[in-house]
Amino acid sequence: MMEDIKTRQAKQPTPFLTEKRKRYTQGLMRGLVLTLVLTLIADQMATLPFFSIAGIMIISVLLGMIWNSFMGTHTNSSIGIGFSSKYLLRLGIILMGLRLNLNDIAAAGISVLILDVIVIIFTLVIMMYLGKLFKVDPQLSTLIAVGTAVCGAAAIVAVSSVIKSKNEFTALAVACIAILGTIGAVVYIFLFPVLELNSEAYGVLVGATLHELAHVIAAAVPGGSASMDNALLTKLGRVALLVPAALVIGIMFSKTSRKPNKSLRELPIPWFIFGFLAMSMVTTFHLIPEGVAQFLIEVSVYLLAMAMAGLGLSINFKDFKQVGIKPVIVGILGFIALAGIGPFLLMLL
Repeated sequence: MMEDIKTRQAKQPTPFLTEKRKRYTQGLMRGLVLTLVLTLIADQMATLPFFSIAGIMIISVLLGMIWNSFMGTHTNSSIGIGFSSKYLLRLGIILMGLRLNLNDIAAAGISVLILDVIVIIFTLVIMMYLGKLFKVDPQLSTLIAVGTAVCGAAAIVAVSSVIKSKNEFTALAVACIAILGTIGAVVYIFLFPVLELNSEAYGVLVGATLHELAHVIAAAVPGGSASMDNALLTKLGRVALLVPAALVIGIMFSKTSRKPNKSLRELPIPWFIFGFLAMSMVTTFHLIPEGVAQFLIEVSVYLLAMAMAGLGLSINFKDFKQVGIKPVIVGILGFIALAGIGPFLLMLL
């Protein structure tokens, strides 16, 4: 009898463990609720005329930074903020794969895929070289490059987890892409009437050279439905190439690291990217009802926005003072170079 009592007492959690679990749960909920509230505010702001170009994810990270700079965060809430910026991010990227129908890309023809490959390789090489030329941290220049080359903020946060970059680098890259992409979209809208391009070619140009999906959609509107369709197909081709791009970048950074990988788990492979690819297969082969897929796509947007809010909450505007203006110059020159080869890319079609 005494042995049974001792056994039950041993299995019961100690007051210290109970209090620790309580603090963890409270911190988790505080952080999650804060990132959710900022995301909901960003969602409403994204319906406004100017902010709609930036999109919910960009607004979320900026709101997070503003909140942290002026309001600060509860020490315990860092648990939930970290959960959002790490785990919700990966789940959001996985579900984002439902946007991608590989049949649509295949139907667009091999020329569009070749164009997207050239865009990504050219942009990465040029911008990483510019980063080295201006003596910008390799992680930061890589994040700005991949955001420009592939798909904006989503690509940045995906690759940042692969190369284990600093939070302030990720946030700066996202902010840089947001500003440049917004300016680029506005410039394209004003240039459309004077460009000697039909709607289809204009759509390809927009989809091949602008950063975020929101930027592409906004800039493609003047060209009509044909422009929109071509812009989205070209842009989704770049999104599809996020998987090989992340793999290559991970391998590149692992070779420059002094710490060898000792296990399969430590390999520089973004495993969640394969979840992204699996979800694109789900859409391609219509394995789930379209209504369910659309709902999950909406969920992915909110998850990514919460992750971006968490990212913003973990940094401060003061962190950017140490980085300087050089990364912004790299971003500007890289975007100009990409836009400059746009007309030559159209010759491939």
